Amino acid sequence: MNIPKGKLISIGGAEDKGTEPENGYGHSVKSLNFFSLAILKRFVEEVGGSNKKIEVITTASSIPQEVGQNYIDAFGKIGCTRAGVMNIRNREEVQNPEYIQRVKDCDGILFSGGDQLRLTSIFGGTEIYQVLNERYFGEESFVIAGTSAGAMAMSNTMIYSGKSELAHLKGEVKITTGLAYIPNVIIDSHFDKRGRFNRLAQAVASNPQCTGIGLGEDTGVIIINNNHLEVIGSGAVVIVDGRDIKFSNITDVSESSPICIENIKVHILVKGNGYLLKERKFIAEVNLIETAAV
Repeated sequence: MNIPKGKLISIGGAEDKGTEPENGYGHSVKSLNFFSLAILKRFVEEVGGSNKKIEVITTASSIPQEVGQNYIDAFGKIGCTRAGVMNIRNREEVQNPEYIQRVKDCDGILFSGGDQLRLTSIFGGTEIYQVLNERYFGEESFVIAGTSAGAMAMSNTMIYSGKSELAHLKGEVKITTGLAYIPNVIIDSHFDKRGRFNRLAQAVASNPQCTGIGLGEDTGVIIINNNHLEVIGSGAVVIVDGRDIKFSNITDVSESSPICIENIKVHILVKGNGYLLKERKFIAEVNLIETAAV
C-alpha cells in the first residue's frame, strides 16, 4: 500500500467541545478535567490554521443537526469560522455534486460519531470516497479526522458491533472492512468508559497482524506515514499487540464459548507519548519518534 502524505486524527469520543454532556451519557465534560477544546485546536493546527476550510460529516449520527451545530459552535470558539456541515444520509445524497465539490475544496474532514457501519455502507465505492483517498494519499496538508464511530471506521479492519459484557465470548465481536485509510490496525473508542478491552482483544486475537488502538474519551492519536502515532488529549490510549500471541483457543471453541489468549502485549500511552506501529515500539517522548524510527 502507498504511504499517505496526509494525516489521520482518530478521537475516542466525547472530545471537549465546550458543551454539556453528550446525548445519552451522564458525565459532565468539566468533571473529567478535559483540556479545553485541546483536540479540536490541534486538528485546526494540523489542517493549517483557523482560516482553513473544514467540513464535518455527520452521516454516522442519529442526531446530525444537533451534532453538526455543536461542532460549528466549538470551532467558532477557537476562531475557526470556515467550518461547514455535510449531513449526508444515504447513497443517493452522497452522489450530490455539491458535496463532492466541497470535499475537493476543503482542507480537512471530520467524521462525527454514531454508527460506523453507516459510514462504510454509505461512502464505500463512491466518488467522495475516491476523492478523499486521492487527497489523503497525495496531499501533505490534508487531514482526515474522526471521532468515536468516525475513528473506528478509519482502519481496514473495523469493529461494528459487540457488547462489552459479552466480548470474552467467541463471535460476540463483529468485524467488517472499514474505510481503509490505514492498514493493520483495529481502532476502538470510548475504550475505558465503556470497558472495551475484551472487545479489542478478541478482535486482535482474530486478526493478530493488526495492532489494536483503544482510544479513551477526550483522547486521540495523530498518525502519519501509517506508522508514527502521537497521543493527544486528556486520557489514555491502550495499544494491544497480538503479533506475538503464543496460544489462543479462538479457532477451536464453539460460538459463544469463552476465549483465552496467551502472550498478548499491552501498552498504555498518554499525551506526549508516541508509538511506531510498524516497529511495535513505545516512545516515551513523541519528539524522539523520528530518532526511534531510524
